[in-house]
Amino acid sequence: MKKIIVLALVGLLAIPAFAQESNVSEEKNVVKVNTLSLIVGTGSIFYEREFNDNMSGQLGVAYLNYSVEDTKFTGLILTPEYRFYPKGNAIDGFYLAPYVRYQNFSLKADADKATYSNIGGGLAIGRQWITKSGFTMDLFFGGHYGSGKVEVKSGTDTFDTGKFEGFRTRIGFAIGFAF
Repeated sequence: MKKIIVLALVGLLAIPAFAQESNVSEEKNVVKVNTLSLIVGTGSIFYEREFNDNMSGQLGVAYLNYSVEDTKFTGLILTPEYRFYPKGNAIDGFYLAPYVRYQNFSLKADADKATYSNIGGGLAIGRQWITKSGFTMDLFFGGHYGSGKVEVKSGTDTFDTGKFEGFRTRIGFAIGFAF
């Protein structure tokens, strides 16, 4: 899987067809879906809004439906982020993006039930392309640190939340439209 992602990254960076004639995008908004998150049972959508020539804000909303061994996780993920485009032309180009992430899940394993809340944050590095027609591609990766708390509703705390705790990588490839 990692080899596929690396090859996709190299291929996308080498394709000049996604460059615009002008270095300035007229669009101010982007709506997109993260295609890689679907692999782990998460549907995520992002809305990005340009604030000025080299700043934008993005809000990601996701729904997770994921199982780790005997534990089923279902719930919401919110990811607000600030994006800095060092060369200007916000929403179309290379960016750095510090972000915060809040996750709230229902957990179930046999007769045991609980809720799990996690808060964390990190830094993503990425490249977003906008074609003349408004089609958008956003490739990003980075690091994330999160810490959470399980609150048992019934049964005992046998839940494995290790996949959501500590340092993790964040990677994505989103497609959508600018307007």
